[in-house]
Amino acid sequence: MAEVVKAVDLDGGVLVGYDGSPASEAALRWASGIARRLDEPLHVLRAWGMMNAPVPATKQGGYIPPLVDWEGAVRDELEAKIGRMELDCDLRLHVVHDQASAALLHAAKGAHLLVVARRGAGGFRGLGFGSTADQVARHSPCPVVVVPVDGHA
Repeated sequence: MAEVVKAVDLDGGVLVGYDGSPASEAALRWASGIARRLDEPLHVLRAWGMMNAPVPATKQGGYIPPLVDWEGAVRDELEAKIGRMELDCDLRLHVVHDQASAALLHAAKGAHLLVVARRGAGGFRGLGFGSTADQVARHSPCPVVVVPVDGHA
């Protein structure tokens, strides 16, 4: 039985967390500019669980597909969204079945820079930092850039 990806080991490059939110899109655009200027690959990491993943096409009444089907749906959605952004850099897409901060902190061990949005898709409006931004800023093994967002995020 195929296993889903639970961690990504990087060897350099710029790592950016992406959850599909407008704020994470802004962080991705910012990170792509830095990666291009540094001539580094841009690693886009989308952490997922069944609660925040798109439903795979194989899901039917009474049948819950295996995790690899969910992973495929996440990857397909990520590729479609990133493809529409027309970024001009060396992109490497990663989908990881884990909590966002844990997946990013593990991958950051091999990255030169970690980029996240101040707030993402989850959590509560009005908080200064989202929990993922807070965790990676406190515990990252590499430098972190937290990209600010406007007052609506």
